[in-house]
Amino acid sequence: MAATPGCSGVSCFGGVGGPWPQGMRVGLLDSTLREGEQTPGVSFTVEQKLEIARLLDEIGVAMIEAGHPSVAPDVREAVRRIIGLKRDGVIRRAEIIAHSRAVRGDIEEAASLGPDRVAIFYGVSDVHLRYKHRRSREEALSIIGEMVEYARQHGVRVRFTAEDATRADYGFLVEVVRTARDAGADRVSIADTVGVATPYGLRRLIEGLRRDAPGVEFDIHAHNDLGMAVANSLAAAEAGASIIHVTVGGLGERAGIAPLEAVAVAIKRHYGVDVVDLRGVVRLARLVERYSGVPITPLAPVVGENVFTHKAGVHVAGVLSNPETYEAFPPEWVGRSRDYTIDKYTGRRALRARLERLGVSVSDEELAEILRRIKERSDARWLRDEDLLEIAEEVTGRALRLRPPEHIEALVTVRCDSNVYTTSVARRLSLIPGVEEVIEVTGENDILLRLRARNPVELNRVVEAIRSVRGVQSTYTMLVLRKLGSGDTGAGEKNAISS
Repeated sequence: MAATPGCSGVSCFGGVGGPWPQGMRVGLLDSTLREGEQTPGVSFTVEQKLEIARLLDEIGVAMIEAGHPSVAPDVREAVRRIIGLKRDGVIRRAEIIAHSRAVRGDIEEAASLGPDRVAIFYGVSDVHLRYKHRRSREEALSIIGEMVEYARQHGVRVRFTAEDATRADYGFLVEVVRTARDAGADRVSIADTVGVATPYGLRRLIEGLRRDAPGVEFDIHAHNDLGMAVANSLAAAEAGASIIHVTVGGLGERAGIAPLEAVAVAIKRHYGVDVVDLRGVVRLARLVERYSGVPITPLAPVVGENVFTHKAGVHVAGVLSNPETYEAFPPEWVGRSRDYTIDKYTGRRALRARLERLGVSVSDEELAEILRRIKERSDARWLRDEDLLEIAEEVTGRALRLRPPEHIEALVTVRCDSNVYTTSVARRLSLIPGVEEVIEVTGENDILLRLRARNPVELNRVVEAIRSVRGVQSTYTMLVLRKLGSGDTGAGEKNAISS
């Protein structure tokens, strides 16, 4: 295979399922509220669904599959209220979809809520027809046509989902698509229901269906049972599928479907198309993680904790020179930043960069000794900044860590009455036991005090004594949490406790 002239790397040889497409028109349908809630152990409240739907619209998904109203009363209520958000202008862009079986009662209930679209599904593979529906192919075509037409009579747009399409006979699948189209469906979703498709096969399938059953738009709904959901979704988009079904974090039945965050970044990375505002995907992922109870693995693409954290010394040195050496896309795309671990794999360059970030300067000899001691701790998975500073202190003999004070210490700002002499007030304050230092300052306040006490009761007595001094109008007290070095009198961190 000849490479494309003027390019470099594997991208010269084409996209996911074949040659690069000339252009791509694609959007995302998020099914977190429908497919995502089919994840074992996941059940969102109505309010949680509303919050997720608002954020999905905020980042710019093209469609939101709000749920299957006939499943349960709370699902129906969530779908109703999400449709209400669209009607009231809270959800501004996303098309709201209600899910339905190919059953009149389901269709009536879904359409009665006033969604932008009803999505009707029916299994079309021989295994589904024989063991689930117990229908012949001819009977299935009749049901599909009748139910799509029935939904259209209710004044809503219709998407037909060909469930298990990737295991269906191709000739029959073409008939299914034509039947749904002729009955009034303007979209047909090709579902890789058990995740067995390959990118090459899916691209050829979508290309064939667009050729043999024109006049309808195609979605791709790719399950992740073999880890192929993202690749299969991209291959279908390369072939002309204009909507990719995703869920936040890849939630869904069994191994889930294509994760929104990975698909969105891949489309930008490979095709230069912004399908959502990527800066919002991390916040969205964290929200769904909290509500679903399904933790984000550190290795999860785009949103996992480790995605922009580098370990090996050679890798870190490369990233410090040019992040493109070991990053597929910049973390700024998704509002993140890069980092690297300190452990036995760390090199000199990474160590010096981390120390400088902590405000610590060391000689070459000290750096070498710190690195040697780090590598001796081979049982440590990684060293925290506190651990690193401890080693650096041992090597340099300098106090580098912020230390909590042995006694309770506080800083108190004092505002004086406008008709008193500030210096006279300062002198009276300096006589109070526990007041270590008195400083007259400029600004909104007039005096800064540094206090020391043995316990909270004693500290409170000192503060009350300060407030009782004639000429003191108001005070604001801040506890000293840590200080840099044993002799430093400044506050490293403060916590306000009274005013």
